[in-house]
Amino acid sequence: MAGSTHTVTNQPPPLSGYDVFTADRVLVAAVERHLDPALLDEARDELALLGRTAGSAQAQEWGRLADANPPELRTHDRYGHRVDEVDFHPAWHRLVGKGVTSGLTAAWKRPGGHLRRAAAFLVWAQVEAGHLCPLSMTYAAVPALRAQPDLAEVWEPRLTSTIYDAGLRPASQKAGVLFGMGMTEKQGGSDVRATTTRAEPLAADGAYALTGHKWFCSAPMSDGFLVLARADDGGAGLLSCFLVPRILEDGTRNTFLIQRLKDKLGNRSNASAEVEFDRTWARRVGDEGRGVRALVDMVAATRLDCVLGSAALMRQAVAQAIHHCGYRSAFGGLLVDKPLMSNVLADLALESEAATTLALRLAAAYDAGEEAFLRIAVPAAKYWVTKRCTPVVAEALECLGGNGYVEESGMPRLLRESPLNSIWEGAGNVQALDVLRALQREPEAFDAFLREIGRARGADHRLDAAVKDLLTELGDLDGVEARARRITERIALVLQGSLLVRFAPADVADAFCASRFGTDRGSAFGTLPHTLDLAGIVERARPVV
Repeated sequence: MAGSTHTVTNQPPPLSGYDVFTADRVLVAAVERHLDPALLDEARDELALLGRTAGSAQAQEWGRLADANPPELRTHDRYGHRVDEVDFHPAWHRLVGKGVTSGLTAAWKRPGGHLRRAAAFLVWAQVEAGHLCPLSMTYAAVPALRAQPDLAEVWEPRLTSTIYDAGLRPASQKAGVLFGMGMTEKQGGSDVRATTTRAEPLAADGAYALTGHKWFCSAPMSDGFLVLARADDGGAGLLSCFLVPRILEDGTRNTFLIQRLKDKLGNRSNASAEVEFDRTWARRVGDEGRGVRALVDMVAATRLDCVLGSAALMRQAVAQAIHHCGYRSAFGGLLVDKPLMSNVLADLALESEAATTLALRLAAAYDAGEEAFLRIAVPAAKYWVTKRCTPVVAEALECLGGNGYVEESGMPRLLRESPLNSIWEGAGNVQALDVLRALQREPEAFDAFLREIGRARGADHRLDAAVKDLLTELGDLDGVEARARRITERIALVLQGSLLVRFAPADVADAFCASRFGTDRGSAFGTLPHTLDLAGIVERARPVV
């Protein structure tokens, strides 16, 4: 019962019961821009259906429950037998199941598949982020396995299935499978060449016994894993890629000893484990000594998902902030109409739009086979978009004031999640150095980048000046490694600017170029030039409920 003084007023309704896809004007425009017109109607219908599910109270509750009830490790059964199983809350299975049936692992088998999947990923990631890890790795495992055609023939139809088939059974008995990976070791971290896990060849052709430890093994209840180890063929100990099935074809459990689950800052619904291999059966993927090469395409795909995941977190945070301010009154009027709050919201909306626009451009490049462009654009986007995610989410949380700081708002979960993508698949320095390598060793990649930003040449003098400054910076390669972050940031910004100048409304492009390239640039959000159409930018980002 409520006390006589407990009257609830001036509180916004929940941002629920809406279409997450259709309410995102920027995402809808990107899909319409990049997708073959013949595919548009079907794609819009699919994405709107997923968007309504993502915006439903039921799906939002699944996300809350999955995060509030982290997975639990069971190393042994009641009799003392080693089982190494991870139990998940039912809400986690519902989220993963919906992701699989919505095609988040099936991009490889239909036209425009990467773009359509990217848009769906961005929509569904706004419900809860932790369950997307196995979906991302399952999607990304396909190009790696294609280095070994006989394995791809067996596994790819199940990897790209739209049927979620949970439980540990031989892959041949399942309608769909999920994949994880085990690359990182405690002594090496991002330096996978420090790997010490050994692979001893067995009698069967291509079969090996693996022995070693993995410091981070993602999604340990998956059906298969891609693992790096040093093969002993010929005594060279070359770094190779291996497929480790969780369950062998005869139904026995492969030796896959889960030592513990990581207690993480965020991403709590997802199980990240330390695992031991003790003569664990595996098949080599690709040629011996080409382990890193076999994983290049997989890493590129998961890095794209880092960009998409961060863009999704930004979008949801900004949507929540604008929704709150559109209902909350203070100092005689709605917060959204206050000039200073409007400036903050518009600045956040610009960052979100730039991230979404760049992410979908990368997905379209995958469909078009623009490998040279992706070689620079993916690590640059991964570096910058994931770096911008945490300050965007933190500022959006502040827009809700104390209401945003309590768990019920969902904003703390977004904030805890926000640093993850800048760390996963190579932290900031790794991405910046990868950009440098492409600039120095792959002239065709730099040419593709120049062609892309050249499409906006002459459209905005501030963007043109930023491109000129970047080229000047690249003309001096002395001490270039120490400047790698600065260069990578500028590459990402001119990419975003060129896309917004070409495709966004004039007010959005003007505001971005003025604040990101102009001389009147503040260090915090909410410092846009006051002469811009801030209200129009905010209205463009408002979720239509």
